[in-house]
Amino acid sequence: MLSPRNRELLGLLPSALLVTGGFTAIFIQTQNNSPHADTSLTLNHASSVSLTYGLLFLGLCLAAHLVIRYSLPYADPYLFPLVAVLASVGIVMIYRIEPLLARQQAQWMVLGLILFAVTILALRRRGVAVLERYRYTIATVAIVATVLPRVPGIGRQVNGAYLEIRAGSISFQPSELAKIAIILFLASYLRDNRQILVTAGRRVLGVTIPPMKQFGPMLIVWGAAMATLLITRELGTSLMFYGAFLALLYVATGRFSFPLIGLVLFAVGAWFLAVHVSHVHARVLAWEQPFDPSLYKRTVGGSYQLAQSLFAQADGGLLGTGFDRSLLREAHGHSILPVPESDMIYAVIVNELGLAGAIALLLVYLLVVARGLAIAVAARDSFSKLLATGLSFVLALQVFVIVGGVTRVIPLTGVTLPFVAYGGSSVVMNFVLIALLLVISDRARRPQPGYPSR
Repeated sequence: MLSPRNRELLGLLPSALLVTGGFTAIFIQTQNNSPHADTSLTLNHASSVSLTYGLLFLGLCLAAHLVIRYSLPYADPYLFPLVAVLASVGIVMIYRIEPLLARQQAQWMVLGLILFAVTILALRRRGVAVLERYRYTIATVAIVATVLPRVPGIGRQVNGAYLEIRAGSISFQPSELAKIAIILFLASYLRDNRQILVTAGRRVLGVTIPPMKQFGPMLIVWGAAMATLLITRELGTSLMFYGAFLALLYVATGRFSFPLIGLVLFAVGAWFLAVHVSHVHARVLAWEQPFDPSLYKRTVGGSYQLAQSLFAQADGGLLGTGFDRSLLREAHGHSILPVPESDMIYAVIVNELGLAGAIALLLVYLLVVARGLAIAVAARDSFSKLLATGLSFVLALQVFVIVGGVTRVIPLTGVTLPFVAYGGSSVVMNFVLIALLLVISDRARRPQPGYPSR
């Protein structure tokens, strides 16, 4: 029977094979599009270069595996291989769209794996509990990171929303850091106040209202979510933050009334801002009527991006048009599908790999979230349980927000698809998120005296 770490090592092979096979398909298709190409040279070149890329990707994963093997010997053996599969899909799809961006994504992945290793090495002995000591500092970091994109000189507006800060040629989305910081703070806060939230309060119209002393922070978080929406003009980010908070609140108390009240408050606030904030209102209109001619032709705040995404997904059908076969740009360079490497990468995947490929990708995400929730169940202390739950939910909500936007379930937002879409800050901070889950998993799975190891 294989040990957990050997299972993890074996699980890394499919991701390397995906990279090798994906690059081989890209190179062959590129050469096939050239009428004067030598077929034998094409196959030899594609095989050698693709194998090199696959080995480089496997080497990076093996380096991370060695850190896990010697620092967290009892950690979940399936979580990192699943993440490696997502990262391999991302690298291949981004290279297919724009090779230069794929090289940049690979550099960000290296940085992400470095921080992944640093996080594991820093917390391997004392675990995540040490982070509780700094919860107010962490909360301050989350607040500052949220408003940084609106600071003149460093903040940057993209498609009407304020999500990025820029220093020279490097851009970063502070919301990716804020999502981890706010989960750390909320897990610590709810750990201390969960008992009061469960036992105290009074019933109003059949709903239990907690004491204002404990209910106040919930209102503050609600106000912060609305302020985030107002300041950054980004519905997806505030929905992701607030949704993770409500999930944690329900897990901590077991009371359905708390998230129900929270959902009502968010719905009221989102409706008010959607009516009174022009950018959010434009997104809602584009969501409601994506094929309206006046909205479709509007250069700023229109529905062109969403409509083209729906066209691309419909064109993919069940099995897709074929890898590297979707049309992303016209002959003169005009973009048919705007921002295909980031916001619309899910639409490209559905177009080329069809509904079958999209389902396979979403199943991998579901497995990642399932492993995160399994870690939460196995955790031995309340803070670790809440932290693992919050990190898993925020990852799930991020996937829901972007896939829901691209498929017109909710208004389209600028949130990135974790590990797959182009975005350095997203890749880096999501690797830190996975490192925290692995640290929790290692302590949860360690054998106690008198019990066999798992």
